[in-house]
Amino acid sequence: MKTPPKKNKKRKKRNRQILTVTYLFVAVFLGMMGYTCYYAITNQQELINNSYNGRQELFVAQNSRGNIYAAGGQILAETQVDENGNETRVYPYANLFSHVVGYASNGKFGIESLSNYYLINSNAKLADKVASDMAGEKYPGDSVYTTLDVGLQEVAYQSLGIYKGAVIVTEPSTGRILAMVSKPDFDPNEIDVIWDDLITDEESSVLLNRATQGLYPPGSTFKIVTALEYIRENPDTYGQYSYQCTGKFALGSDVINCYHGTVHGGEDFRKSFAKSCNASFANIGMQLDRERFGSTLNSLLFNDKLPVAFAYNRSRLVIDEDTPDSAIMQAAIGQGTTQITPLHLNMITCAIANNGVLMKPYLVDCVKNNEGNIIKQFNPDTYRRLMSETEAAALNDLMQEVVKSGTGTKLSGLSYTAAGKTGSAEYNNVKTDSHAWFTGFAPAENPEVCVTIIIEGAGSGGDYAVPIAKRIFNEYFGL
Repeated sequence: MKTPPKKNKKRKKRNRQILTVTYLFVAVFLGMMGYTCYYAITNQQELINNSYNGRQELFVAQNSRGNIYAAGGQILAETQVDENGNETRVYPYANLFSHVVGYASNGKFGIESLSNYYLINSNAKLADKVASDMAGEKYPGDSVYTTLDVGLQEVAYQSLGIYKGAVIVTEPSTGRILAMVSKPDFDPNEIDVIWDDLITDEESSVLLNRATQGLYPPGSTFKIVTALEYIRENPDTYGQYSYQCTGKFALGSDVINCYHGTVHGGEDFRKSFAKSCNASFANIGMQLDRERFGSTLNSLLFNDKLPVAFAYNRSRLVIDEDTPDSAIMQAAIGQGTTQITPLHLNMITCAIANNGVLMKPYLVDCVKNNEGNIIKQFNPDTYRRLMSETEAAALNDLMQEVVKSGTGTKLSGLSYTAAGKTGSAEYNNVKTDSHAWFTGFAPAENPEVCVTIIIEGAGSGGDYAVPIAKRIFNEYFGL
């Protein structure tokens, strides 16, 4: 008995549908397998560093954790083994590198976390591994060589003294981080003993790396950004700007006062920046196109990710066409809701020093095996242009004037030239309470080193932060 043609057609149609669905599921399955393999290859470090990955425990059991070195070869972290085979992670400089190098127990932090994948691996020769097996020892782990300079770190650390705050020193042409200090600090050698006290201390936030994670009002250092926007909107006429400062700028009930009520008198754009006149910059802020200002903030990475591999917080400031006048006046002088990390301010400063181009900041120079052979080399990497060469040159010129005749004159008359911007950022309702800021570079004509400093609650940036910058520059130039 033959199958009716109508049923035959239905059966063939059903078979085609089943095959289509089958092929679709096979394609999805193969795609997932391919993506999983690709992800595993391209994210090998993240997978190994994941605490749920058993391979990390295997590496730790098999390999001795490698050393961390400064750029000059000094040991910043090492694993010492006693006669019973017990391992102890030792930090020879104790508190000096506490935040940037970090710790390797109670979780991991700093370079200990950033480079964990390399530190628990071993690329020792087969003969060395055989020798370790015969001696009943672990394989020698790979070591990490950082970009950090011990001399600069010591000067920055000692200069910050008893104050809370942060210092970051970088090479603008490469992005190499030469020093990074955060206070209050801790001794990573005692991390297991002091851990409970540190995590319950809510007031001083000792474990917070203030250089990369601390969010502060930038105060007058933000006038760099305001000045950039004014230059962009008035490229041919910004030099013709003039203002008569009476010590304050008032708009209705909103008033912006100059620091300590100083009356600056007649000013052009250059003097307004050098003397850090709040009244003049509030006036400038009111002349800016708010949508364009918001776009400039976005281009400078506010409210956005930063191109770094270590932990940080995003700086925050949103300006758009609906931003009220009072908020613009505050934002123009780096107050109000403006929040920035020292790292981010340093990156903007580095872009100015590097003709408008931002290099990605980095802490690790290379990874070597136990014989000193390079396993992985990290090279300078361009992120993108943040401003034109002309804009960078204009800001450089303004920052030089700060040192020559403005709030940064403690950096003038030296064997090297410097450029920078000071800041005194109010952080509560008490007008006399302010954080002291400085960000700048030297030599001004051909910048080699960039320094950003914040001292919490110290007062004037010119009085407290600039002298620290001077000590760091002196150390860098060997004076």
